[in-house]
Amino acid sequence: MDLNSAPANWTALIDDIREGRWISPLNGKKYPPAPYEQIIMAESLRGKEADLVKSLGFQPPFAIVSDSNTHKALGERVGRALSTLGPVTEIILDNPHADMAAVRDLQKKLAGFASVVAVGSGTVNDLTKFVTFQDGQRYCVFATAGSMNGYTSLTASITLDSGLKISLPAQAPAGFFVDLEVCAAAPAYLNAAGFGDCLCRSVAQVDWWMSHRLLGSAYYHEPYVIEIPDEILLMERAAGIAQGDMEAVGYLFRVLTLCGLGISFTGISNHGSMGEHQISHYIDCFAGSRHPGTLHGEQVGVATLTMARIQSKVLSSNSAPVLSPTQLDFDGMVTRMGEDVATQCYAEITKKALDARQAEALNQKIEKLWPDLRQQCLDIAVPVEMLTHKLTLSGAPTTANALGLSQDFYREAVCHAHEMRNRFSFVDIADHTAQLTQLALQEQ
Repeated sequence: MDLNSAPANWTALIDDIREGRWISPLNGKKYPPAPYEQIIMAESLRGKEADLVKSLGFQPPFAIVSDSNTHKALGERVGRALSTLGPVTEIILDNPHADMAAVRDLQKKLAGFASVVAVGSGTVNDLTKFVTFQDGQRYCVFATAGSMNGYTSLTASITLDSGLKISLPAQAPAGFFVDLEVCAAAPAYLNAAGFGDCLCRSVAQVDWWMSHRLLGSAYYHEPYVIEIPDEILLMERAAGIAQGDMEAVGYLFRVLTLCGLGISFTGISNHGSMGEHQISHYIDCFAGSRHPGTLHGEQVGVATLTMARIQSKVLSSNSAPVLSPTQLDFDGMVTRMGEDVATQCYAEITKKALDARQAEALNQKIEKLWPDLRQQCLDIAVPVEMLTHKLTLSGAPTTANALGLSQDFYREAVCHAHEMRNRFSFVDIADHTAQLTQLALQEQ
């Protein structure tokens, strides 16, 4: 790593947001502190683990939650460090999944601990933050890879007993600690997955801006103001993700963290989760035995390219799209999802469904807005060729085939993922203009 090009302080700006010092350049508004006591990123945290946890007011006995891989990467080291402060119980999860069965199991194991330390990324962090939130315990997390942007999120992605994967309210970690040396040494595909999770910003923003203009849904510029400058620096270092370059991984963590902090301004995740995330959620919920074991971020990266192509197709026309009323197919949803999940998802899709009168009113609005809205979306969009190039450089998959998914199932996900959630995206536009099936058939 060229230390001359790395920031002197990896948490610059992050500290300002966390401590309530950041002032929006858009309106001069000063925002309250974000709900994190400490966010620490450094080239190495070796020898500092106990002091970091102690500084949060955590008291022994300590419970440390990891899995077999993250225990070897960092958990064992954290355990040794904390043992100097008092008794340590190491809970090493065996191939965990972020579902309600694992939640119930972890609740039993964490009973009696006031403070919990998670060591790991997606699943370990989501399970720990959700369980501790439910049971009124404090927790902190030591990252082991930049595989997702949920470290600083106020939600946890959990699969319900029905099989539906949703975002549930959780809590922010009291402390979020990143040892860049450890994270850069993680298997390259993990950090590439996090890069894929970052890559979706432009397509999510296009979707959200369109939804705001057409449907009046809430929209906030602040998440993009804080994230995009670092996103540019990260994209310049995409190849470094595949190479385990510490500087590239440092910028990856900055973008992942800033994206999570965006929820502090919005209270919702739309700024980084729209049509592309719905496709990934569909894969996780309904692939079953067809699931290749790919990570959420890897799937989001591929789905981002799909969304970019769908958006580009709709935006390529000077003429405003003309939407037909929503064609609801509950029986088809039951066939694909099972009755319990289909019932839950049907309740979601009906919230954004358009009857004939609503479709006509929306078409009149689109007709008036289209010249400006089209140009605004094109100004936000990043060309799919550039997105593909950067994703390739990072070492992440760029097609469903590369994920290990069959074309038929991936195309099903593209066609039906919008049925899962009440967020209106360009997939909904394509569906209401009878283009979606044909566009999905072009996906590899």
